[in-house]
Parts: sequence; C-alpha cells; structure tokens
Amino acid sequence: MGSSRSNILCFLMLCASFLVPTSRHSYSHGALFIFGDSFYDAGNNIYLNTNIPKLNIFPYGETYFKHPTGRASDGRLIPDFISEFAKLPLIPLYLLPGNNQFTNGVNFASGGAGALVETNQGLIMDLKTQLSNFKNMEKQLRQKLGASEVKTLLSTAVYMFSIGSNDYLVPFITNSTLLQSYSKKEYVKMVIGNITTVIQEIYKIGGRKFGLSKLLPLGCPPISRALEIVRTGGSGCMEEVTVLSKLHNRALPKALKELKSQLKGYTYSIFDAYTAGTAIFNNPSKYGFEEVKMACCGRGPLRGSITCGQKVYQLCDNVSEYFFFDGIHPTEKANYQFAKLMWDGSPEIVKPYNLKTLFEK
Repeated sequence: MGSSRSNILCFLMLCASFLVPTSRHSYSHGALFIFGDSFYDAGNNIYLNTNIPKLNIFPYGETYFKHPTGRASDGRLIPDFISEFAKLPLIPLYLLPGNNQFTNGVNFASGGAGALVETNQGLIMDLKTQLSNFKNMEKQLRQKLGASEVKTLLSTAVYMFSIGSNDYLVPFITNSTLLQSYSKKEYVKMVIGNITTVIQEIYKIGGRKFGLSKLLPLGCPPISRALEIVRTGGSGCMEEVTVLSKLHNRALPKALKELKSQLKGYTYSIFDAYTAGTAIFNNPSKYGFEEVKMACCGRGPLRGSITCGQKVYQLCDNVSEYFFFDGIHPTEKANYQFAKLMWDGSPEIVKPYNLKTLFEK
C-alpha cells in the first residue's frame, strides 16, 4: 500500500513539473520594443496620412495571415518570430487605433524610415520620431502602472532595431543628391551617430538590452540589380550601394562596443545579416531556396520594382522557393531563417550575445 501511494505521489509530482513554469522560461516575461523600417514594420504605415505606399494589399500577407496586414512580406517578419520564440504575443502597433496594451512591448517601426531625418522626409516616421513616440508611450505607462513598475519593465525589455538600409538605398532609387554632399565615411558616420543617439536616449529612460543587425549587401536585392540593368546593362549586384553597407557594417559594431564602455548595465546583440545573406546568395539550395536574384512579386527586370499588389504585377507560383518577396523585402521563409539565427545563433553570426541570452539576462 505504501509503495503504491509513493508511486502515485511521484506521478503527481512529475505531472506538476510539466505544469509549473521553471526559471528557464523567465524570459517569457520580458517585453519587446521594435524600431526601424519596413523589415520590422507590422503595419504602422497604414495609419499614416501620407503618400507612402501602403502595403495592406494582396498578395502581401498571403502565406501566414491569409490577408494583407501592412507587413512587407508574404507572411511574418523577423520580430513576429522573435516574439514567438520569447513566448510573447504578436507585438501591437504604436499607431493601432485604441492600442493601450504596452506591457508586452510596442512596434514603432515605419516602412521607408531611416536613421537620417532626410530619408523619405515627411512620408514616414523616421527614427527620431519613433523615439519621441516611445517617450510618449513611457509617460502613458507611468500614469497607468507607476514609476517603479515601468522602470522594471523597461530595464528587462529588449529593444530591436532594423535601420540604415533606406539611408543608403533611397538616394540611388530617387536620384537624390544627398549622398553627393558628403564623403561616404561622413555619411555613414551620420547614420551611425543617429542610431547611437537613440540608443542613449532609450538608455536614459531605462532601456538596457538592445538587438541590432548589420545590413545585407544592399546592392544585391532585385531592386538594386534592376537599377544596375537599367543603368549599365549588367545584371550583377550594384557595388556602389554594397560599399556603403560594408562601411556601415564595420562602423556599427565599433559604435556599440564604445557605448558598452560608457553605459553601465547596457548590453547588446548584433546579428551579421551581411554574412548570413551572402551565404544564402552564394549557395541558395543549401538553405532551401531556388531563386535569390528575382523577386516573387513585382514587375520589370527581375520583378525588381516594388509594385507588388498594384495595378500591373507578376506573382511567382511557389513563394517558398524565393528569398525576396518583392524588390527588397524577404519572404516569410527567409525572415524565419534570419530570426532563428538572431535568437539562438552561434557567436560567429550573432554576438556578443544572441537574443535568447538577452531575454534571459
């Protein structure tokens, strides 16, 4: 009788061990705040009263959501996967009407945004505007929860950034003269300076954990290759833009490391999107892709113009074969692969910590 009772007790304890959350999952309580451009914008731009193209049109969103959501992909974006890995719900948009649920985090990203105010000026929420929106949200939170609870929330949260691509690409796409006013190094220094200023401002308010990415080789997406075809007749990558991404990618880790020496308790993760992207572009089949030069959706050379869902466009038959959904934005499949590397990748590709470690810290 005693042994059967102890067996039942052991069984109940075993069941309980499956039901009780362990400290291993403590990171599920950290919030996620998202800043940046269309790689991270889950639909804020829909609510902007400007002429920026709104991506709440089919076939955007066709794979996962089965309807357009304003995300620049056929499905989920990198932060959608990161929130899933961190056991968080989908992070709500800052501009979503009636949104006052901020405790799991907020998405401030705006498609077309740059670190520089001049990038797509007046059309989007640039990084500086996103920062002021964050400050407004923090005030609302303090009124709702009180200062000490907000301090805890902000210090345990992770702040993800995808920014810089538009600062380098837009001048080429729009024939802007902005790049001609500075040397390449000066221009990159301004972009990096604006990013680190925003990090410092968030730090002052209480943020401690930051996740950033290096840039893809920006001369290689279909939009850049299509420009190269029009300009020179060649179909390779557009080297002038890739040079800028390389300069940016060298400067960003130095700037983040420098902040580490200045800001107590600040910690960060930097994902090497350039190396990860180049590996896929050089050997697509190894990563399950068949097409890395042409977009799934768009028109013109390599379907490189971002006209997906508009009056005249072509759509591929099997989106899972493609790295790019439209002329610049990755497919859900590509986003998942990058998110997985950012989440628990090795120090060769994400350092000094991956995002899983940041959430657990």
